[in-house]
Amino acid sequence: MAKDEDKTDSLQMSMKGCQTNNGFVQNEDILEWEPEPDPGSPADNLQTCAADTCAVDIHGPEAPVKPFAGMPKEVLLQFSGQARYRVPREVFFWLTVASVVVLVGITIAIIAISPKCLDWWQVGPMYQIYPRSFKDSDKDGNGDLKGIQDKLDYIRDLNIKTVWITSFYKSSLKDFRHGVEDFQEIDPMFGTMEEFENLVAAIHDKGLKLIIDFIPNHTSDKHTWFQLSRNWTEKYTDYYIWHNCTHINGVTTPPNNWLSVYGDSSWHFDEVRKQCYFHQFMKEQPDLNFRNPVVQEEIKKIIQYWLEKGVDGFSFDAVKFLLEARSLRNEIQVNKSQSSDTVTHYSELYHDFTTTQVGMHDILRSFRQTMDTYSTEPGRYRFMGAEANGESVDRTMMYYGLPFIQEADFPFNSYLTELDTPGNSLFNTVIMSWMENMPEGKWPNWMTGGPDNSRLTSRLGKEYVNVMNMLILTLPGTPITYYGEEIGMENILATSLDEIYDANTLLSKSPMQWDNSSNAGFSEGNHTWLPINSDYHTVNVDVQKTQYRSALKLYQTLASLHANELLLSRGWFCHVGSVGDDSQVVVYTRELDGIDRVFTMVLNFGESTSTVNLAEMISGLPAAVSVRLSTNSAYNGGTVETSAIVLDKGEGLILEYKTENPLHGQTALRDKCFVSSRACYSSGLHILHSLC
Repeated sequence: MAKDEDKTDSLQMSMKGCQTNNGFVQNEDILEWEPEPDPGSPADNLQTCAADTCAVDIHGPEAPVKPFAGMPKEVLLQFSGQARYRVPREVFFWLTVASVVVLVGITIAIIAISPKCLDWWQVGPMYQIYPRSFKDSDKDGNGDLKGIQDKLDYIRDLNIKTVWITSFYKSSLKDFRHGVEDFQEIDPMFGTMEEFENLVAAIHDKGLKLIIDFIPNHTSDKHTWFQLSRNWTEKYTDYYIWHNCTHINGVTTPPNNWLSVYGDSSWHFDEVRKQCYFHQFMKEQPDLNFRNPVVQEEIKKIIQYWLEKGVDGFSFDAVKFLLEARSLRNEIQVNKSQSSDTVTHYSELYHDFTTTQVGMHDILRSFRQTMDTYSTEPGRYRFMGAEANGESVDRTMMYYGLPFIQEADFPFNSYLTELDTPGNSLFNTVIMSWMENMPEGKWPNWMTGGPDNSRLTSRLGKEYVNVMNMLILTLPGTPITYYGEEIGMENILATSLDEIYDANTLLSKSPMQWDNSSNAGFSEGNHTWLPINSDYHTVNVDVQKTQYRSALKLYQTLASLHANELLLSRGWFCHVGSVGDDSQVVVYTRELDGIDRVFTMVLNFGESTSTVNLAEMISGLPAAVSVRLSTNSAYNGGTVETSAIVLDKGEGLILEYKTENPLHGQTALRDKCFVSSRACYSSGLHILHSLC
């Protein structure tokens, strides 16, 4: 019996007073009494403790033991070293490593071959709002910031991506709020800073972006800077452009013959300082002295102020006026035989010394650098646009910057707004002029109207609203829509106000026409700051929402197509036909490598019906093609014969067909095809890549 008691199992564990730990850690500070197991019992056989040692034999001849929960480290190591456990573990490990390496490699390869993603200012239309005329929320007859916020759902339903609000700074109402008294305050007419902050938050909550106007060239004569400058106060003395001049018996003899944009001398005598100050615009709008570095820093602080408020970008206006020649030389008369005493209109001089001076673009690039410091956060790139009205095309392109020095993301393209008669063959010329002169890799844009232009309907006629919207929403680049153009609003009749305005510039600023109620739904007040157009009963948002063939419905469809079709957002643009001929029909294609479909736009800007033989213009074209979208909805989904496409005046078609020979690959059309950032589509992987 004693011999049997001395005999132990093949697995022995010895520790005085110890217990088996089946996967649980016992608190060593708590000792609990448990009865001793009976000698010879299985528990006793597995728990025989010796002083400070546990002897384990897993190869005993009598009772092989399997792994169990809570096994000691020494036991675990002996089991884990066995081939049947070690080999699967190593296989899984190396498979995991190989999978990670492959995934990282695929990710790097995809990133390497992927084209640059379009930024937010490239992916959809911009919507320009003149805030005083958009929506009145407080019944005072003037539109305001709260009114814009109330209509954000409407803007989003247009598939707009960016809201562009023109000047709303505190001002004395000279020249449509451009005479700013304080660049860091909201004019009370439009609301408060809190309401502006709420508007910014609401715009971002809707997935939209916000850009605002900024005119750095001048301030109001009521601005604190000017008041300090006219009194020779310290650093403010040279914030403006002052020069000695003679002023006798109320008659001023200016330093030179420079003229204001609005006519007459651009110099005005100040009774306080006893000198003349320079103003490119009204005398209430003195020009800042941008040759003073301190002034440049002040403007950068203002830019930073609004960026910190959450603004996503700026439209810099009147920037060609930032610098003037130091020499103060007289500008040359257009008509040299004209008596100099009678030269009073701005157009009667060549403005070689007061516009686009050397150093002006350096100032804009410094603005760009300031904005770039706020563009480091992903998705928060800050957009910079520049207004270049009146510049030649080649000078306008300079606003894009240099190959390695960025300036504006684009100068605003207002050339289409200057076409003011239907049947104009210049549509082809205007389009190709921009595309041919635009620096490689830059992004185009297209405007149909603005606060300082006559409305599209009044320039061309209501028959051309839809075809013009089809044009800008299918051309490459960013379309820009002035409020009301999506429903075909017209100019109002000339009117006059108690405020100092040029009545001719009021025509395109009439209140937005929301419905056919009193004041067209713009205001619930007793009056509006400008009269409502008399056609508001039929030309308004609510009516057109219910009309299947309305301008509003077509605009929404076009904007949706622009957003969802790679052919329109990333594809090649190829112009078809001749530039400068008498053709009043605009024809172009949108194509993308890897997609065998092609869109061809055929747009009639003529004053009569036109028949187009598209088969002669594009080789290999099918005899019949599908109509993806038409300004005449009766054609949608149908087909047309390519040898004789009949278009009424103001009619446009988006044709869709398949081809294996896109135009941008044909040598003969190489000079007529353009793309900002080349990309190809992989139908197998459903990705864009740059290995074209």
